[in-house]
Parts: sequence; structure tokens; C-alpha cells
Amino acid sequence: VTAAATLAAGPSRLDGEPRMRERPIDDLVHALTALGADITIEGRGGCPPLRIGGGGLAGGSAVIDGSRSSQYVSGVLLAAPYAARDVTLRLKDGLLVSRPYVEMTLQVMSAFGAEAGWRGDDVLHVATRPYAARDYSVEPDASSAAYPFAAAAIAGGRVRVAGLSAQSAQADVRFLDALEAMGCRVERGASHCEVRGPDGPLRAIDVDANDFPDAAMALAVVALFADGPSRIRNVGNLRIKETDRLAALETELRKLGADARAGADELRVTPAPAYRGAAIDTYEDHRMAMALALAGLRIPGVRIRDPECVRKTWPDYFRALERLS
Repeated sequence: VTAAATLAAGPSRLDGEPRMRERPIDDLVHALTALGADITIEGRGGCPPLRIGGGGLAGGSAVIDGSRSSQYVSGVLLAAPYAARDVTLRLKDGLLVSRPYVEMTLQVMSAFGAEAGWRGDDVLHVATRPYAARDYSVEPDASSAAYPFAAAAIAGGRVRVAGLSAQSAQADVRFLDALEAMGCRVERGASHCEVRGPDGPLRAIDVDANDFPDAAMALAVVALFADGPSRIRNVGNLRIKETDRLAALETELRKLGADARAGADELRVTPAPAYRGAAIDTYEDHRMAMALALAGLRIPGVRIRDPECVRKTWPDYFRALERLS
């Protein structure tokens, strides 16, 4: 929205709920400002509110820090076709977390007529060319599909998501590789993906989840039921989401009895011999609610506080979960 607002004819002011005022956006603002945007950060520590002058982007060259979030890079890319001049975007220190999300952004931009792509490993170029309208089929959301797939891993049985291809550009499709490594049977079709629970115990895993950090939350809950300690690493950007998700996962998994330890960019989960039910806090974070609810498939007495927070992405999530049982 910040990048789009720079293209508006007049000024805009962006603000949000209290957590939004704790999520830094200065990496995005610095890049847009270098491209000619008029933006003032009114919050503390590089966080919203923002005042955006509008009037368009001049274009040219900018450096962007992609080490904290790929969303900043995607935001600039999406607005760049409407700049007065071509845009060249260089990654600071060559770093970019969750790179597949940027690849997906480029793929969709191209589908709508934009000229955008890589020039080497750390430079992106976007030509001045407006989008062209077209019919476009939107496949199922792989981030949301992670939860029913995880349910199959935890509770056994089979879950198939039609319309989701293993060749999808969506990064969270790689969650299936992690489930497969833990012993699940995964079927990847041309127009579906399917997960069956393992024949034996789930295997512990040590995985770099940088490409699929949102699905890593579901993976942390699956790890509760593995045959040993698991490590989910390279997910430091979970700390600047709707809540500090690493800290929140550590707290809530411990309530259930697991030995969960969050590091700067990782989470270690050691299963308990037995679990106990608990009231789970969601921190107004839809993914915390959806992920921790999965624990209730095997642990009696799991209660989700503020379940309505799932309205952000999947309003009838809990009804869907009931249908799986």
C-alpha cells in the first residue's frame, strides 16, 4: 500500500493497529524516497504512521535492504512500472530473505505485461510500462494449505488440495518437502498436492525455512509429535510479523509441555513425553491461531483465545478444521 500510495494524485496517511506501529518500514521508505517519493515516517524506530505526498515516482536507481523482509522489495517492484523512468533496484549487500516471494511477484507482473527481472544475482530492473488487463487464474493459497497438510501429518489420514501444483511459484509449496522429510507421503500432481500421514512416527527435522517462513509456524507444531528434537532455522524475519512469532511460538509451545527455545533466527522444539491442554494466546495473529489449533488434534484441552483473528485470511478456518476430523 505504501508503494502504491506514492502513485496517487494527492497525499495519503497510513496507520494501523498498535502492532503496525512496531513493525519497521524504513527499508521500504528509503528505497522509495531514492526513487523520488515524498514520504515522512511519523512513528518511532522507522515504524508507521507514514505521510505520503503522492504525485508519482521519478524512477532511476535505488538500493534496498532486503535482509528483513521480501515484502519491501515486492512493494517497490509492483509500483515501478508507473515510474517516469525505468527503475533499477540493487539489493544491499546482495541479501534477500524469502527470495521465492520476489520471484512470484516478478512472475505475476510479467503475466500482466510488465518488463521486470533480474540483472545478475542482486540487481532488479523494471521498465516503464503500465500493466495490461487480462483474465488470470489464481491458484489456491499455499500458505493457508500448509495447515490442512500439517493436520494430515499430525493426525494421520489424507488431505488433498486441488488446483495447487507442485510447480507453483508459491514458496510455501516447499513445506511439502519438510513434511516428506518427516516421513509423510506426499503426492505432487499437475493440478493437486496431497499429503498422507506417516506409516510410523514422525521424524525430527533440521530445516532451513527461510523460503517458507509462514508455513514454518505449522511445522513447529508438527515437530511436537516427532521422534526427537527439531530445529527450524533462518527464520529471523518471523520476529517482525503480526507479532514476534518466534517468541510467541516458544511461549505457547511451552504451555503445552514442549521444550521450545527461540534463538535470534531459529526455533528448537524438543517433544515432551506427554502433553497438557492449555489456553493458547494468539497475539492478534491469525497464523498463531491456525498453527496452534493443530496441536488440539492430538492434545485434549487446547483452547484458542481470540479465535476470530483468523478472519484476516481464513474466516471459516475452524469449521474447515472440524470437517477434517
